[in-house]
Amino acid sequence: MAYLESIIINDYLRFFTIFVASIIFANIIHLVLNTYFKRKNKETKKSLYKKLQKNIIKPLYALIIFMGIYTALHSISIFGETASKWIDSIFYIALVLVSAAIFTKILSVIINSWLRAQQQMERPPQIISKILTVIIYIIALLIILDHFEIETTPFLATLGLGGLALGLALQNTLTNFFAGLHLVSDKPINIGDFIELNTGVSGHVLDIGWRSTRLRTLSSSITIVPNALLADSIIINNSSNGEKEVKDLAIIIECGVAYSSDLKLVEKVTKDVAKKIQKTIEGAVENFEPEIRYFQFGESNINFKIHLRTKEFTSKNLMIHECIKALKERFDQEGIEISFPIRKIINK
Repeated sequence: MAYLESIIINDYLRFFTIFVASIIFANIIHLVLNTYFKRKNKETKKSLYKKLQKNIIKPLYALIIFMGIYTALHSISIFGETASKWIDSIFYIALVLVSAAIFTKILSVIINSWLRAQQQMERPPQIISKILTVIIYIIALLIILDHFEIETTPFLATLGLGGLALGLALQNTLTNFFAGLHLVSDKPINIGDFIELNTGVSGHVLDIGWRSTRLRTLSSSITIVPNALLADSIIINNSSNGEKEVKDLAIIIECGVAYSSDLKLVEKVTKDVAKKIQKTIEGAVENFEPEIRYFQFGESNINFKIHLRTKEFTSKNLMIHECIKALKERFDQEGIEISFPIRKIINK
């Protein structure tokens, strides 16, 4: 009896020692990695190290303690062979899944940082991370099946047949999924762009998901557009021009003056008003020189266009609003007439 108690005491002591040692080791690794990432973040000023620090240290800390518990349990001699096999199986599955989770986070951070640097994406679409997660977890599942000597060929065949049946049942969902991949790869839009669709929907792109794209409208509501509909729409992207990011956006206001007007005076007055708008309205490009161009002999007026520029699309409506008000006021002061449509009827 005393011998049995001695074994139990020794087992518990061994378990406690290994468990405490794993905690100490985990804290040392936590301290070392934390210090390293903080130093690299100060040296390079890159968000990559900050994101790695946020996404890696805690899962790694948990993994080390997890392995410590596993080792500590194995040190206890009171478990039989069957119990040990169950412990091995459970911890192997958990280890593979936890490792897959850590690897997914690391790869997502690296890929997202690369997309920001190389593809000029401020916030990469979630669809990329989701596809990456699915692929890694499928590989993890195959590793687990292989460990338990479960034949994967029938599983893959079943998965293929099941995938075919599921694909037929979810045609619309898969259409949106592949349309999302097309939007991400072809890049007609990026996260943060302000876009207008031929359906009348407009807004800033918040995210391109696996099924739909979310837009924030100027009224701050969220509009959800299916990827397939977005891919087939005519899109006006007010934030980019092909591969090159545009720094400011053009605003064109059309106006007309009576045929009796002094066009030189009209041009001078209009430029004065446009310059004032460019320098006083928040969001306007202050150093831009407005342009006035006559372009048409209309039915009642000589028509012209005013070219302004804004830093962001949300300032467009305000600039047009203020320009029309100021221009009407100056035209009234200068005696410049904006004619309304007139029909001259001659009776013979």
